[in-house]
Amino acid sequence: MSRGKRYDAEPKLNIKKVIAVIIAILVIIMFVVGIKELLSDKKNTKEKIFPIGYYTIYENGKWGVIDTNQNIIVEPTYENMIVIPNNTKPIFICTINSNYETNTFETKVLDNKNEELYTNYDKVEAIYNNDKSNNLWYENNILKVQKDGKYGLINLEGKELLACSYEEIRPIEGTKNVLITVKEGKQGIVNNLGNIIINNEYTQITSLTNKCEDGFIVKAENGKYGVINYDTKVALENKYDEIKNIYGNNSYVVKEADKWKIVDKENSYLENEFEDIKEINLNNVVAKKNGKYGIVLMATKEVKVDYTYDDLQFIFTDTYIAKKDNKYGIITINNEEKLPFNYSNIKYIEEADFITAQKEDSQSELIDRTFNVKAQGIVSEINTEKNYIRLRASENYKYYNFKLEEKESTEILSANTLFLSKKDGKYGYINNKGIVIVDYIYDDATEQNKYGYVSVKKDGKWGALDQTGKVILEPKYTLENNLVIDFIGSYHLAEDINANYYTK
Repeated sequence: MSRGKRYDAEPKLNIKKVIAVIIAILVIIMFVVGIKELLSDKKNTKEKIFPIGYYTIYENGKWGVIDTNQNIIVEPTYENMIVIPNNTKPIFICTINSNYETNTFETKVLDNKNEELYTNYDKVEAIYNNDKSNNLWYENNILKVQKDGKYGLINLEGKELLACSYEEIRPIEGTKNVLITVKEGKQGIVNNLGNIIINNEYTQITSLTNKCEDGFIVKAENGKYGVINYDTKVALENKYDEIKNIYGNNSYVVKEADKWKIVDKENSYLENEFEDIKEINLNNVVAKKNGKYGIVLMATKEVKVDYTYDDLQFIFTDTYIAKKDNKYGIITINNEEKLPFNYSNIKYIEEADFITAQKEDSQSELIDRTFNVKAQGIVSEINTEKNYIRLRASENYKYYNFKLEEKESTEILSANTLFLSKKDGKYGYINNKGIVIVDYIYDDATEQNKYGYVSVKKDGKWGALDQTGKVILEPKYTLENNLVIDFIGSYHLAEDINANYYTK
């Protein structure tokens, strides 16, 4: 007699199958959560409030103002360029009623509500300056004002810093935070707080160097020159025929009785020993003889470096960039060669304390102060605000801090929401977790600017994305003549980067 299967015993669990099911469920949960986070990351890429700035725009032949959230603040209806002295402040100086025959004009100043400011003055102007490289800047915390034909100064809040009692107020070329004033035909100096540094007693004033702290060369009515320090004390009496714009070791280069020499408060040095002086660094003097530069000790006249160089420039600790036979190298005052004469140019970046040495092929070496080469490539940016260097090497961008240590862009640009990335010869963007936010479809692209926008190039045309990677402007501009590619919304930076305006 056959017997059936017995089911009366307690059922047994298959432990292996149970564990497998649990693992499968966990994997599904993790997958779903991962997809959810990925979609969330791509959809809501680190939403961040970027700073608000204000910029002049040019559209259809007229001038206006836009903020960095793409809002039109002043409609582009003005015939003349609107000046914004400080891009973080809603203060817009509009020129009106210009008469080019008489060279006269009027101004009005608007805020971001289109309300007029500083109406108690006849005219308000920004104070602009430029350096030897023609880089333009505005004194960003003061304005020149005019009333009843006289000039004074106010700050951006409208507080009077200097009464309207001067015939003229103007900057000293290349020197920040100080201004020349003219009263009854005589020149004086005030700082950007309106404090008087030099009374209006001189026929001519220039800065001794591009640092106002080094003092000023003043010319008296007798035609003689002297020096007044920033603290208002007289450093040199007005008794010299000429004074060069050179200062070092509390010493000055002067001409007296047709003889050039170096003087300090008590002594004179190297009288008639040189054709020209370029620098004074402690006791070392870069001097010129027979058309060539060398280094001589100020006190003893000992020639430390022979007069054989086309140029010499001090960088640090008895070390100089030297030019010879149209090539650059680095030497010490003891004639030790620290870098060979193999470079087309060498610069010392003082703020960052490193050296860039450029070769003929535009490749540069980043070199520390012990003269070790730390990186090579094309330097595309040296950012002294965030203390980093951006280098293009083998078609990729690399980042270094000012210690010349290589860093990831996410470390250097930690405030960004998008980070430039390259794959298979194309550019896209990732977030700080490495997740691809913008696919690799662009031929070229830029890092995110401080307002959150990125510029992208496709098929020879440039466009823009916002901080989440959303397309604001499909690529449509060639921008072949633009040295810098930058967008605020759908407006791009104009060709003249000194003019600092945006256009379409």
